[in-house]
Amino acid sequence: MVQSFQGTKVRIILVEDNARIGALTAEGLSAMGFCCDIAPTLAEASELLAATSYDIVVLDLGMPDGDGREWLMVERSHGLATPVIMLTARSALGDRIDGLDAGADDYLIKPFAVEELGARVRALLRRPGARLSAQLSVGSIEFDTIARTGTCSGEPLHLSQREAALLELMLVKAGSVVSRDQIEASLYPFDDPVTPNAIEVLVSRVRKKLATLGVHDQLVTLRGVGYLMIEPVGG
Repeated sequence: MVQSFQGTKVRIILVEDNARIGALTAEGLSAMGFCCDIAPTLAEASELLAATSYDIVVLDLGMPDGDGREWLMVERSHGLATPVIMLTARSALGDRIDGLDAGADDYLIKPFAVEELGARVRALLRRPGARLSAQLSVGSIEFDTIARTGTCSGEPLHLSQREAALLELMLVKAGSVVSRDQIEASLYPFDDPVTPNAIEVLVSRVRKKLATLGVHDQLVTLRGVGYLMIEPVGG
């Protein structure tokens, strides 16, 4: 599964007009623990980038409303600093060079395995200045951000994908209040409806799993404010 990073759950914007390819790619990335939004046009991609902070752009070059390479050059000129992986069927060396010169950080030729795309995302986020952190811990709670597994005093926590993402977020933000809105923005794509009590239920499930391994009162609910991961008393 995916590595994790200091900050909120990694958010990817997939700029892809083919609905089937987009859905399959987003599903694969989501299964690795990424939060993935799909933009079927370059115009929509620009709107999403203006409204949301993304960690990676995965960009198909052949878009219905323009050439992805030209779009990227414009976005870079406007200050876009987010790492970009280009997806294209253009395999000639000159095409790859042109794509990199236009501002791409990596280049993946179609057809590709989504596992390779995930590996390339992780590689970009390991670069200097990225938010990678391999291990997170507060007290006896530990989270391996590469394997995406949690433990308490060495005993495994059996977490769902979303529970793991929540625990990761709370450990990264340990000592700081995390609001419901922050959790929702970090863990749920835009098109994934969130029921009114979904966050409370998710936090409750994680808290119960921590309690079964002897960890109590570290994942705190602050009514009307948010949630807080604290150090255990005495240590």
